[in-house]
Amino acid sequence: MAPTSTALTTKVESGSPYQLNHEQTLKASKALLKHMKDTQTEVSTTTEKKNLLSDADDDETTSPIWLTLSTKKHIPSKIALPHPLNTTSTQTICLITADPQRTYKDIVASPAFPPALAARITKVVGIKKIRAKHSQYEAQRKLKAEHDIFLADDRIITALPKLLGKTLYKGSKRPIPISISAPVPKSDGKRIKAAKGEDEKRDAASAPAIAKEIEKALSGTVVNLSASASTAVKIGFSNWDAEMLAGNAQAVAEALIEKHVPAKWRGVRGLHIKGERTAALPIWLADELWADEADVISEEKAEQVKLANVGKKRKAVAAAADEEVVAEGTRVRGKKQKLLAESNDDKLDKEIGERKERLRKQKEEAAKDVVDEVPRASKKSKSKSKKGKAVAA
Repeated sequence: MAPTSTALTTKVESGSPYQLNHEQTLKASKALLKHMKDTQTEVSTTTEKKNLLSDADDDETTSPIWLTLSTKKHIPSKIALPHPLNTTSTQTICLITADPQRTYKDIVASPAFPPALAARITKVVGIKKIRAKHSQYEAQRKLKAEHDIFLADDRIITALPKLLGKTLYKGSKRPIPISISAPVPKSDGKRIKAAKGEDEKRDAASAPAIAKEIEKALSGTVVNLSASASTAVKIGFSNWDAEMLAGNAQAVAEALIEKHVPAKWRGVRGLHIKGERTAALPIWLADELWADEADVISEEKAEQVKLANVGKKRKAVAAAADEEVVAEGTRVRGKKQKLLAESNDDKLDKEIGERKERLRKQKEEAAKDVVDEVPRASKKSKSKSKKGKAVAA
């Protein structure tokens, strides 16, 4: 177990057996922000050429910062933040909806929709128009440059990676899923199964409900479920204060573990914060690397596995010893185990070499016996055969 002076795990007597240390999170946040600023200053002073492949709207002073969660076993939503990421009134929003898009355009333009939020939504586009007008790379790049935030109907979110490709999904403008369709009808608390094709054609939700869903998406962060045991969630930017970063890190960690980790804190292996091009700084590490006591092998079982793994040399020596015992007509109990216990590499190599030498001699003797039994052709028969060949020619 790690010394108490360097331990990053906090145990309490009541409540959860593990907690995130706010002081450690704040310390790591300050160190990460300082490192990113120093790195950016060094790069700007040493680099003379401009990267032509980088996006013009990418600002290094506002690089995103991520909280990475690694679990002891496989884990895989939106999480509310005390300090929202997308609250700037100047940020424009592109809303990608299911068809028909005209329905949602009318809802955004209706008086029931909040005017301040409607002013930020500069484009409402349906999935059919995405397929028709934004299949080319230049069109996708233009769409990305024109908007700061992308929101998408959760019914068509799975189709967007294929349609928009890495243009949107490689950067920080990955579409955020929201639910903008009418609630599913229920009977006695159970969902009524819709007819085939009707689930995609559900009516749109009301204007206040859609506005509330959009505000919820803007005030939180998105958890993109991963097929591995590690998940990264955006918690802030490099131009933020360390206190804000630490507050978001703690809120995301607690919500993420409570919602998505089966064993809660006991299923977590570590928590780190990192920038886009920085190393990960630990803010919490588990004392135990296993998730269940059944995953730990006792010393006795480990010794049994070790003894069962007998090498090829030992097997060869044991087989040779058994053959010698049978040839002499005597059976000595425990001789095989004695040889295995007393043998070493030099002795094993010597015995294997002697056995190979005996086998080689046996093969040579057998080959000589075969040669002696085969009759040799006489000189007369050879000369007759040569004459026959000449006549035939």
